[in-house]
Amino acid sequence: MAATSRSTAQDGSSDVGNFYPLLKEYSAQHRNSLSFLAKDWTSRETWRSTARSRMETLLAFDPEPAPLDTEVLQKNQREGYTQYLVRYNVNAYQKTEAYLLIPDNLEAPAPAVVALHDHGGFYYYGKEKHNMTDYQPRILKEYIGQLYGGRTYADELARRGYVVLSPDAIYFGSQRLDPQQVTSGRIDEYLQQEHDDLNEKIEAFNDLAGDFEVPVEKTILAAGTTWPGIIVQGDCRAIDLLHSRPEVDTARIAAMGLSLGGLRTTYLFGMDERIKAGVIAGFSSTYGEMLQRHFWNHTWMMYVPRQYRFLDLPDVASLNAPRPLMILNARQDQLFTVKGMKAAEEKLATIYQKMGAPEKFRASYYDEPHSMTIPMQDDAINWLDRWLR
Repeated sequence: MAATSRSTAQDGSSDVGNFYPLLKEYSAQHRNSLSFLAKDWTSRETWRSTARSRMETLLAFDPEPAPLDTEVLQKNQREGYTQYLVRYNVNAYQKTEAYLLIPDNLEAPAPAVVALHDHGGFYYYGKEKHNMTDYQPRILKEYIGQLYGGRTYADELARRGYVVLSPDAIYFGSQRLDPQQVTSGRIDEYLQQEHDDLNEKIEAFNDLAGDFEVPVEKTILAAGTTWPGIIVQGDCRAIDLLHSRPEVDTARIAAMGLSLGGLRTTYLFGMDERIKAGVIAGFSSTYGEMLQRHFWNHTWMMYVPRQYRFLDLPDVASLNAPRPLMILNARQDQLFTVKGMKAAEEKLATIYQKMGAPEKFRASYYDEPHSMTIPMQDDAINWLDRWLR
């Protein structure tokens, strides 16, 4: 008889071993005190402002602002839309690049989508993982095939009449780690390597950047801020850019993303009232169902210290309820349990029901691994069409 795997044992073992009982019990003491379901709030807006204010404090990133100063770096005419590569200021210390897709022949301002890229241990690219690019290297093409069914969904949104903005988050693409500015023996080893093949070069960089998530996270925390806080501020800035465009109907802006993009959508949807609809793919669970053994393979970019005391992950998404929200869950997703997905669904469904708008929330399940396949993309776009058209 085969030995029982520790990762699947039903004896209470955990990825953190004997520390799990302590952390489990502590997490339950003051759990989710600012959830809409924690008490009968006298006013939705009082609850919303109280919870958002607490989240802003926890995210802990309020940098010196700067004007957008948007630059167009490249322009490509695609089938049915124009793709612009733009650069703009995120704040006084950061710039980022994004793809801006404008449908052809617009007769009036159009609905828009902030399309938020994933993580996937693929740091070399950001926005390119769900946008059409010329001369894709094999490693990127295979990645898009695995996670997105071979279709870059940002382009599909543009072909269907949406203005789309896909910004690079910090640590990815145009904001990726610059090895030349890092002091470390590990960096010296990396810089001495020669890669004639671009795919090998990208793979080596992804490995390096993965290793450096730990010191980057330590430094972020020591600096008094959080990685999600930096990401959220950047994603809110993307909405500022859309508001600056005459092609955009600012009353019809949505957010959408897979994996880290789903987490980014959770925070952007919850924290910025300018988002009118959301689609979260491959990142929905309660934290309670992840504590035992489902944080091992997650990025350092997802953790907001002390958040769970006030708001669970679905509670963050609920801060924009009852605006339309769709969750796309993959039953074979190894990053979450189905039980955790169902718990998040139940919490959000209860909140939307309590707010008198059950039809504005939907959670769908697909017999797929961690991904956003073409049928999932089509369901998401149909959901946006229902509420933004």
